[in-house]
Amino acid sequence: MKDEVFRGLRRAWQVFFLLLFLFLLLATTSRLIRGYPVEWFLAIDPLAAVSTALSTHALHGHLWWAAPLVVLTLVFGRFFCGWMCPMGTMHHVLGFLLRSKRVRERLERNRTRRSRAVKYAVLAAMLGAAFAGSVQAGLLDPIATTWRALSVSVFPALSNATGGYYQGERRFTWSLVAAGVFYAAIALNLVYPRFYCRVLCPLGALLGVLSKLSLFRIVRRAEACKDCDVCAADCAGAADPAGTPLATECMLCLNCTSACPRGAIAYRFLPSGEGTSQTTDLSRRRWIAAAAAGVALVPLTRASAEAEPRPDPRRIRPPGARDEPAFLALCLKCGACMKACPTGGLQPAATEAGLEGLWTPVLVPRIGYCEQACVLCGRVCPTGAIRELAPAEKVGRPPDVEPVRIGLAAIDRGRCLPWASDTECVVCEEVCPTAPKAVYFKLETTTLRDGSTRVLRRPFVDPKLCTGCGVCETRCPVFDRAAVRVTSTGESRSTVNRVILGGRI
Repeated sequence: MKDEVFRGLRRAWQVFFLLLFLFLLLATTSRLIRGYPVEWFLAIDPLAAVSTALSTHALHGHLWWAAPLVVLTLVFGRFFCGWMCPMGTMHHVLGFLLRSKRVRERLERNRTRRSRAVKYAVLAAMLGAAFAGSVQAGLLDPIATTWRALSVSVFPALSNATGGYYQGERRFTWSLVAAGVFYAAIALNLVYPRFYCRVLCPLGALLGVLSKLSLFRIVRRAEACKDCDVCAADCAGAADPAGTPLATECMLCLNCTSACPRGAIAYRFLPSGEGTSQTTDLSRRRWIAAAAAGVALVPLTRASAEAEPRPDPRRIRPPGARDEPAFLALCLKCGACMKACPTGGLQPAATEAGLEGLWTPVLVPRIGYCEQACVLCGRVCPTGAIRELAPAEKVGRPPDVEPVRIGLAAIDRGRCLPWASDTECVVCEEVCPTAPKAVYFKLETTTLRDGSTRVLRRPFVDPKLCTGCGVCETRCPVFDRAAVRVTSTGESRSTVNRVILGGRI
């Protein structure tokens, strides 16, 4: 009876935390965010905390929230996977819906497989990369993966299908690929239940390692067991409860304790070592090899990006972003900043920052600009990769404070209407938000093809005033490639990315 109560409590917690996750995700908009701690779910992620701590030798942003979860795991075991993880809950529901009525078939699908060791190799490789200064944990982390997929694919698709009712019309580059990773993880349940959780999840692997030291564990009393194997039929983690239960794989679903007709399986405080196992099935040599592979991968991925002081001009980072090495050592690639951006200008990077920077945020001004008074990207960043700015700091108030610059606009005279077509256009100057305006006009008299003359206002950009917000490029009436374009040149976070090396201009 007590086990049934705990199972009911687990299901209630799973529903609660899944709804909380979806609510925080829904609230991550400029219109709904208010004072909600929307970054909380990402901040409690121990894998994000450990990875960024290894890469920067400090715990940044809101990641101190992960400490209580680590402590609770050391007490109760790998409960997060079975009680709190939103992706884990989705897998649990799908696994239940695909559940066979035949006990033998469920036993086969839930048998313990050595492939479970793969996730520990994935964890070691990601921690090795973090040690080398590059956080890649977000590529497979269940919280970041789910947040990213819903942010840049599922929610925008639903919003667009309803005429932009939720957050306006949104388009994200590479959104299908980001969503594909999430959908593939879900679809792997067709192979066998919770395939992703059991074989690939690096967060589950980290919690499994911590569970080796947990005070409470599932234990099997061999003298009371009659080897009926009923306990293994619905084990969420394939933790071998019918043999020697694996503390590293047990997700505390408690299905085994309630299924056992003789009470041979129990959840106990400090059980003897004979009734439980702490193995991960990954030898020390393989741990070291996987970690070394992660370290070696970092310079290989960095070789794919253009180096300072001449980076890819399209690599326009959000305002408050740290310098590029520190940014890549902290960014979780979760997509929270992209979800919060009111104009949709923040997009997942494809090639702008090389392979190491895949899915990190970049501003694409042709899609959306950086709103002058908006500081939401730093507000929702869970790791501190984007520093939280005050609106006054961003725009440079008081007057003796330099505004935060993310790039520099330049006029393409071959496409600009007043320059190339002798046609009046004042859009870029009208929308420029700086005071005084970074885009200004000079009156010039030009001779037309028929020999007549016309006085035109032709635009120029003052690099001392331009912050690179991109509104001029967004609103430029020239279709396809805009006549005024923003590049990352002159960004505040870099001392070398300048028009002329050694100075801003």
